[in-house]
Amino acid sequence: MLFSSITFLYFFLPVFLLCYACTPPRGKNLALLAFSLFFYFWGEPIYTFLLLGVTGCSFVCGRMIHKNGRTRSRGWLAASVAVSLLTLMFFKYADFLIGICNGLFNTRVPPLKLPLPLGISFYVFQTISYTVDVYRGDAGAQKSLLPYAAYATMFPQLLAGPIVRYTTVADELKGRRHTLEDVGQGMFRFVVGLAKKVLIANQLGELNRIAHGSAEGSVMMAWLAAVSFTLQVYFDFSGYSDMALGLGRAMGFHFLENFDYPLLSKSISEFWRRWHISLGTWFREYLYIPLGGNRVSRLKWLRNILIVWFCTGLWHGASWNFVVWGLYFGVVLVLERMVYGRALERAPALLRHIYTLLVVTAGFVIFENESMSGGWMLLLRMSGFSGAPFAGAESLYYLRSYAVLLAAACLGATPLARDLARGLWRRLPRLVNVLQPALAGLFLLLCTGYLIDSSFSPFLYFRF
Repeated sequence: MLFSSITFLYFFLPVFLLCYACTPPRGKNLALLAFSLFFYFWGEPIYTFLLLGVTGCSFVCGRMIHKNGRTRSRGWLAASVAVSLLTLMFFKYADFLIGICNGLFNTRVPPLKLPLPLGISFYVFQTISYTVDVYRGDAGAQKSLLPYAAYATMFPQLLAGPIVRYTTVADELKGRRHTLEDVGQGMFRFVVGLAKKVLIANQLGELNRIAHGSAEGSVMMAWLAAVSFTLQVYFDFSGYSDMALGLGRAMGFHFLENFDYPLLSKSISEFWRRWHISLGTWFREYLYIPLGGNRVSRLKWLRNILIVWFCTGLWHGASWNFVVWGLYFGVVLVLERMVYGRALERAPALLRHIYTLLVVTAGFVIFENESMSGGWMLLLRMSGFSGAPFAGAESLYYLRSYAVLLAAACLGATPLARDLARGLWRRLPRLVNVLQPALAGLFLLLCTGYLIDSSFSPFLYFRF
């Protein structure tokens, strides 16, 4: 059940909000758990038991770690992490590993072809972070299964993040305020995220499909393909994060931001501090720092960076293009720190920004194309060294046709609209109180029209 579906918007969500509002404070975790399991069961009936199994295992291990103390709990920590990681590896990477072994040893082991459980990359990382935090003493072990299960299966961010650490919501699981203001602000954030997905990301996806399907082969068509995909990924995933944060706010939770206008960055290190913040934080806290971080020799630091970015790429999918994508950014980050970082800091802000956008766009070309040769050919066309013409009648036509959408996407990737809204709120708060629900209603109406009239378009990150 997608957030951007008629079923969710006009059936599941209204019923949930009504039942949740009518439920007394002591019963809200139970209501959240029941609706979350129904939400997941709707899309993955069999894998719901897998979700419950991983949740139950991490809960039991957390209790045993708390009971036995840190010095005697390494086995329980190892068991929890092993169960979570082996579950992820089996369902997400089994066929990838079988293909590697068949290639190396000339065997013919048939692939399992198991469907990927929705959200497994996210809820596995959450359960790992919980038991590790309990082991470190950063979080107290949850004594009751109900609130922990409500956290681990929480439907707003279950399928595509953000990755919510238990420590972020531990106090709110015990008791949270559920006010009309929270519901109003949360649902406005949700509708804004929905508009980013349906009105911008989906249309950019259509431009991307056109550009890839074109026989023109010009430099401009290659750039239309690359830029449209980069912007599509941003609006698709940040839109989902907005919806998740909005739904959480409507229930009284305050999740941490997952995007901070990353396309305004002036270096790749800054970009990754602003993009998918919850994933970057997870890898820093649970992999990079345990490996030694940057408080080691230069050679070991280089090893740590490459390990983290290899895992970051592999986390996104069982395909070599994701591995290459991760290592690509790892190498760029190493170069920024060890080779040209100081020169970059002294360069004009505009040049730094252009540099970052070029590196990011090239990275997402690798990310998009499972065929490495296809990605390389697209990058070659974008460079202008392939001998292809700069532009043609078809690329010029689609550039004109999608110019308004591309301009809106570029402006939407900046905090301009947010800053204008805050300025208006300071001067005319009453007007904003009227305009906000009206704007939300307009967005919802437009999105509904597009959803009824358009074909199915799932969130990109459901594939990863």
